[in-house]
Amino acid sequence: MRFDILTLFPEMFPPFLKGGILGRAVQKGLVDINLTDIRSFARGRHKVTDDRPYGGGNGMVMKPGPVYRALRSVERVNGRSLDILLTPQGKTLDQPTAWELAKLDQLILVCGRYEGVDERIRSGYIDLELSIGDYILGGGELGAMVVIDAVSRLVPGVLGGERSNLEDSFEEGLLEYPHYTRPRVFKGEEVPEVLLSGDHEKIRMWRRAESLKRTRERRPDLLKKARLSEEDKAFLAKTQGK
Repeated sequence: MRFDILTLFPEMFPPFLKGGILGRAVQKGLVDINLTDIRSFARGRHKVTDDRPYGGGNGMVMKPGPVYRALRSVERVNGRSLDILLTPQGKTLDQPTAWELAKLDQLILVCGRYEGVDERIRSGYIDLELSIGDYILGGGELGAMVVIDAVSRLVPGVLGGERSNLEDSFEEGLLEYPHYTRPRVFKGEEVPEVLLSGDHEKIRMWRRAESLKRTRERRPDLLKKARLSEEDKAFLAKTQGK
């Protein structure tokens, strides 16, 4: 999987790209990440990448020329690439979207800044606009990092366990069950006995029940579109109000 990041601030990325699971995936060659400095495609002595908006108003707008030339410079992989603009006006990133993006060979992530990019870039050269939530950030760089992290973990071989990403929160429309590790007793609180039983079916049932309860308590909106079995529905009906 290849990610190309187009940004005015490439210096923000190296620490993120070197650490943790993503860093190991890069070292193994499972994920390829390339940085393109949009400013290097600006013309003139001062390399200006933004200007005042036509019609007046606050802030500055990213000029179309540098962004266009930066996009044109990116090597395309097998025709299975997508040009994505990180913007608060975009579709909100969720787990199904991450899975769809993970099927591609290349994601080209354009990090917006200031009041955004010139509309002619958005309408003429962008395949998908993505947002990571309903709030405003200083630019699209953090959004790009979130997209890379969410998508790369779905690339085969990136995570250790084959089912690790299938059991994460949101994969079945539910929040994940609680996790415990050593020590068995911490500050007087013990690990639930069922997790020590060695009975895999009981453990599975407990985890599913906890996942359903946690989702109902914290994100009841997710239950409306979650993939629920008849057993799940019966459990929720039986424990309603408890």
